[in-house]
Amino acid sequence: MIFDNLNKKITTKRLVLRLFQKSDAVAVTKLCNNYNIYKNTLYLPYPYAIKDALSWIEHHHDNFNANKSYEFAITDKKTGELYGAIALSNNQQFNNGEIAYWIGEEFWGNGYATEAAQAILQFAFDEKQYHKLFARYFSSNPASGRVLQKLGMNQEGILIDHVRKENRYEDLIYYGIINSRG
Repeated sequence: MIFDNLNKKITTKRLVLRLFQKSDAVAVTKLCNNYNIYKNTLYLPYPYAIKDALSWIEHHHDNFNANKSYEFAITDKKTGELYGAIALSNNQQFNNGEIAYWIGEEFWGNGYATEAAQAILQFAFDEKQYHKLFARYFSSNPASGRVLQKLGMNQEGILIDHVRKENRYEDLIYYGIINSRG
């Protein structure tokens, strides 16, 4: 993983993680207007419209510059094609943050979420000096749990029927990892 602070970009073997631009809104809308993405995410609306993408992207640069959160487009290193998004919150009071991500359904199963998440973990621990990272996912989405396990995260707990999605309650499974590098 190479972090380019000047361009706010992270490069991995196959991917470039970069800040979203307004010009990404059409591609974001195409990927997010998908029921299978919606049902596995906590806050994504459905149907997903261009206005949703634009309002979501609007504050990314300010949040990054304020060290509030870091939201990256997951893109192909060679073609620049958008595969998804990965975000890292920054809770400065507790020196920790949450990883959250989504990948467009047509790109599932290629390891992009894992590769992006490994880069974000390194960014959080090495560049931002976080003490801890955590993530949560619906128990109905075990693929997300496998990504977290590949990062070396450990399950810390399950919040039973913690959120309501489409008139049903979902368990939230929490994973975490402590920075052993510092």
